Amino acid sequence: MTANRLAGESSPYLRQHADNPVDWFPWGDEALHRARVEDKPVFLSIGYSACHWCHVMAHESFEDPEIGQLLARDFIAVKVDREERPDIDAVYMEAVQALTGSGGWPLSVFLTPDGRPFFGGTYFPPDDHRGRPSFKTVLTALADVWQNRRGDVEEQADELVHTIASRSTLTRQNTSGPPAGQRQHGGLVESGSTSPLPVVEWTPVCEELQARFDAEWGGFGGAPKFPQPTLVDLALLGAANDPGARTATTMACRTLDAMAAGGIHDHLSGGFARYATDREWLVPHFEKMLYDQAGLLTAYLHGWQATGDPGYLEVMDGIVNYVTRDLTGPAGEVFSAEDADSEGVEGRFYVWTPAEIHDALARNPRTSGDAAARTRAILEFFSVTEEGNFEGSNILRRPVGAQGRGDDSLEVSRSALRDERARRVRPGLDDKVLLEWNAMYGSALAEAAAATATTAWAVAAEKLGDFLWHNLRGDDGRWHRSWQSMAGARHLACAADYASTVDFFTRLGELTGERRWTDRACEVADGLLHLFHDTVDGGFFTTGHDAEALIVRTKDLFDGATPSANAVAARALLRLGTLTGRRAYLDASEGVIELLGDLVVTHPLSFAHTLITTWLTGNGMVEVVIPGLTDDLLAEARRAWRPSVVLAWGEATDSPLWENRVDGLAYVCRNFSCRHPAADGPTLAAQLADTAIEVA
Repeated sequence: MTANRLAGESSPYLRQHADNPVDWFPWGDEALHRARVEDKPVFLSIGYSACHWCHVMAHESFEDPEIGQLLARDFIAVKVDREERPDIDAVYMEAVQALTGSGGWPLSVFLTPDGRPFFGGTYFPPDDHRGRPSFKTVLTALADVWQNRRGDVEEQADELVHTIASRSTLTRQNTSGPPAGQRQHGGLVESGSTSPLPVVEWTPVCEELQARFDAEWGGFGGAPKFPQPTLVDLALLGAANDPGARTATTMACRTLDAMAAGGIHDHLSGGFARYATDREWLVPHFEKMLYDQAGLLTAYLHGWQATGDPGYLEVMDGIVNYVTRDLTGPAGEVFSAEDADSEGVEGRFYVWTPAEIHDALARNPRTSGDAAARTRAILEFFSVTEEGNFEGSNILRRPVGAQGRGDDSLEVSRSALRDERARRVRPGLDDKVLLEWNAMYGSALAEAAAATATTAWAVAAEKLGDFLWHNLRGDDGRWHRSWQSMAGARHLACAADYASTVDFFTRLGELTGERRWTDRACEVADGLLHLFHDTVDGGFFTTGHDAEALIVRTKDLFDGATPSANAVAARALLRLGTLTGRRAYLDASEGVIELLGDLVVTHPLSFAHTLITTWLTGNGMVEVVIPGLTDDLLAEARRAWRPSVVLAWGEATDSPLWENRVDGLAYVCRNFSCRHPAADGPTLAAQLADTAIEVA
């Protein structure tokens, strides 16, 4: 069989399946039209390039000519990259979760020709095994059901559509907080909302974190263990706001320390794998995702700001070095992910035996003179044994709490191992550029650059912002989600893309003091409101009103591997609205909170990012304005993590914040009042201590 229709797609994941003996279609009108004409159900397979079990199912089933024949005879087969089309993934993931109680990738869903799901699951093995039917069994059974029990199929499909709609949409919730008229939005802008917002009480939040906290190995919940950067922020904020919850800092730090020590952390080149399969953070699924680097860069930044621990700064440096070296393209764009597999083996690139370590050190001229002694030191520091800790080899780990870099001798040895590993076959690179993930990473990098005064990071953040502006924004101002060098920009951007870009450009304005970034943030925010805003119930739909109509128009509300689109939008619009004085942004931010209502406070860990925004809104944002460039004032404004502070400096904008300001002074405003202008760093520090929570 010649290459199928996926050969010309921009997604590396889709192109991986171009030579399958399956007559794949990309998602679109052609596939659904063919299904209607031939009266066949659609088999929809959703995955992503770094997904290990996606590769397993591909090798076992999609490379099997018999499977290809069964699919061609009875189905229309459609492949979707979930990272390019999160809107499609969200709809059909809800269907599978409703059917099975769980979800994941590969996602395998069977649809009627009009797109309604009637059966689904995740990975199906090649043979029937322990109660799990094989993929062939599933295909044969569903083909029979389609031909002989069509009424049952239609009934199931209708029920699932109703279930998806009920799980994916939400009407405005009741709240128990004070009316909005009793809340303040900082120094210069008052919201027009009159609906009550929930009140954040930090003691029960910290109690819920404690109930899920693993006191020995950190993290919140059991295996498999995912990094949850927002929960680290939540713990740090809880400790800062509730004197009785100071142990929350211990929860945050234990989590950061254990992740940094574990096998989920790449101790040679920096960066983190997606998650650990065990509670000790030892054995990861080895794929490295850009969004994890973004979230963890922020978490370690806030941990460093709160504690001053130099080890956290080392981890941050490792993340940025990894992204810069291995994921960044020539124009500053950042690629999506690296695969878990290389040479067809999961983790092969990352694991070591003692003999491999000795040979690597013996070959390197910097370490060959005392390779035996260096080998002993490396084996001890990284807990390497002959038995191994992963399929006969070793995932490197270090003692929890030990400094990551070790002494100078250890660093030379580690550099030699990094050189040796560079000669191995690298995992596959997914080189598509996703707007949401790039903006997430750019926001983290911009915030880190400002806090650490690292010029190289600031330059990289601004270069990335310019790339996104010039390559993922259409001539008509409509943004696209995905860019790839061979195909340019494709797929209409979703709410998460717009929300993350608002946040990124706002933070670039705070980093550079250049008005253009704030103006660009406002343009993106206006697009977010125009295309996605639900003016009836509040919040934001996943897709724009100009996008393809799916069976349900969903809203992304729950935090998952990343904060939800609505959570990011609420925070970004709150910060931008405070900086610019635009009431529409502030009202839309409050609308997200009002939509969720008391769900935010009764289920704080499911809505952690929105919970923080709820607290910021109720507590009042703090504006700091520094006209011109005054280094000591700027340094003080950036010295600590003060999440309620927004910073305007450098070039003036048309915000009322800039009215009657004098160069060389700093102005601190909150709750419709401004302090006397500060002329020096200590005075500014004292004013900020009175008006803004400093997380320390």
